Amino acid sequence: MNPRTVAVVGAGAAGLTAALRAAEAGAQVTLLNAHPRMGLKVLMSGGTRCNVTHREVEARDYNGGSRPFVARILRAFTPAQTLAWMQSLGVELKLEETGKYFPVTDEAKTVLDALLAAVGSAGVDVRYGARVVRLERAEPASRWRLGIQRVSDSAAFGKGVSAVGETRWPLPAVDVDDWIEADAVILATGGLSFPRTGSDGTGFALALSLGHTLVPPVPALTPLAAGDPLCESCQGMTLPAELTLWAGGRRTESIHGSFLFAHFGYSGPAALDLSRHWLRAEGERRVTASFVPGITAEALEREWTETAKAEPKLSARRFLARRVPDRLAVALATEAGVEPAKWISQIDRARRAALIGRVTARELPITGTLGYEKAEATAGGVVLSDVDPSTLESRKAPGDYLCGEILDVDGRLGGFNFQWSWSSGTVAGRAVAGR
Repeated sequence: MNPRTVAVVGAGAAGLTAALRAAEAGAQVTLLNAHPRMGLKVLMSGGTRCNVTHREVEARDYNGGSRPFVARILRAFTPAQTLAWMQSLGVELKLEETGKYFPVTDEAKTVLDALLAAVGSAGVDVRYGARVVRLERAEPASRWRLGIQRVSDSAAFGKGVSAVGETRWPLPAVDVDDWIEADAVILATGGLSFPRTGSDGTGFALALSLGHTLVPPVPALTPLAAGDPLCESCQGMTLPAELTLWAGGRRTESIHGSFLFAHFGYSGPAALDLSRHWLRAEGERRVTASFVPGITAEALEREWTETAKAEPKLSARRFLARRVPDRLAVALATEAGVEPAKWISQIDRARRAALIGRVTARELPITGTLGYEKAEATAGGVVLSDVDPSTLESRKAPGDYLCGEILDVDGRLGGFNFQWSWSSGTVAGRAVAGR
């Protein structure tokens, strides 16, 4: 009996995993990568260090579709199994204080090279610059035909994606240079983040052509843009913060983490994690920041009054600098109309309240995000109800499987999106080969 032929569309983290799993299970696999270079998003990830996974991964670390669905996929290939797998591939990992796992080399290339070597050893036929632009039934109807456009120039990517993620649906009319056939297909094309690497939304268009429904995609894990004077006075400053999103007059999200003032606005894990929620929010949106996370305005005011009695000649600047960086202390005091050098015992109640309000709930004047060009993930994608949770096979087009970022699942910063890729790629790859 001839082995089952499988075409995997997309050679990112999920696609490489799916191709390897299918080949390990005995399938004859062709891996099609749209971009002439392989694994660019892997190389760019984690500041080019590749945050492979996290010490603790739960369904609550993900947004998008059903959490029980996500939990089921994560159980099928756990973080512990990821660590063992990476070790078997020759990738030694280290655990950092943040709970993130990185290769000891601090180079994403270490992970990519190991994956490519494993795929090659498993006999996968890897094709670079092979962009799938058509996906249709072959004869007999249980098989698939994939129309391929040969691509040799990376400039071909990203042109259909705007800063806010509007894409050209459906697929544009392009010439097909070649056709291949397969018994089954795995769509692992990613979403829209870093579109110049090849994830320019073509996979979404292919899914739509098969009858799938998309949750409208938006950038995720992308920096926030703002015209904020603090970004000039505090540029380059990193500190802990708690960001709170208010939409339609109510608090909808609160994220605690490292926060960075940049020339364009805000970055760091807290800002990146908030971005997809800000883009998804309905009604009037606003964001406040506490630069003393875990401390309420009332608690800080009590501390102020007690300190004023014990140290009446302590300046506002020095009082705040016990909690926040000095530059920020000066900037916030100035905003509140408080002379930074003035003694806290001499500052009236109204000025004190204004300053404490800026420390614990300062408005962040967000104007937008830096979009997909800087996004590390995509929120939205194929609705989870369209696929079987045990196999990731399409309910709309049997014989087609979906994994990775093309599905409506996005994790927070910290290795969670890679874990989703390893887990979902494993499930789809084993299922397509009948394992």
